[in-house]
Amino acid sequence: MSDAVIAFFQKFGISDELLVFIVSMLPIIELRGAIPLGVFLNMNPWLLYGLAVLGNILPVPFIIFCARPIVNFFLNTKFLRPIGQWLEAKVRKNSHKVKKYEAWGLFLFVAIPIPGTGAWTGSLLAALMDVRLKTAFPSILFGVLTAGLIMIFGSSIVDFIISIFV
Repeated sequence: MSDAVIAFFQKFGISDELLVFIVSMLPIIELRGAIPLGVFLNMNPWLLYGLAVLGNILPVPFIIFCARPIVNFFLNTKFLRPIGQWLEAKVRKNSHKVKKYEAWGLFLFVAIPIPGTGAWTGSLLAALMDVRLKTAFPSILFGVLTAGLIMIFGSSIVDFIISIFV
């Protein structure tokens, strides 16, 4: 992330900590983007980890409770139907990874920090596959905790290697 983008947020009084917390709540970016940002900002790794995990896990219960009714609404609305169909197709595409092992599958799906996985997609999968919150939430939480550790260590190693050559 460039210095100009960070300066933009700092101009509005948004601290580095709040920026990491907000970025970790965003779909697609999640903590997989927030942690490298925090490393770039030279934040304390454990504070960074805690903020990124909290921000990433905060939307999970809301997604699990609200996704099915929202997707159903989209499917029943002519204008929004393509979005609902796209979401259901995305879930069908990824559901085989989770169905076989349910809780473990959901954990692994969220824990492996690659594009297209994460708390948002895992929560959407759980909701549209009708996995109960008491099963889905712990799996997603431990997946986020694991992905956060992988990202902290990976980002710190990359930052160290870059610092050697710069």
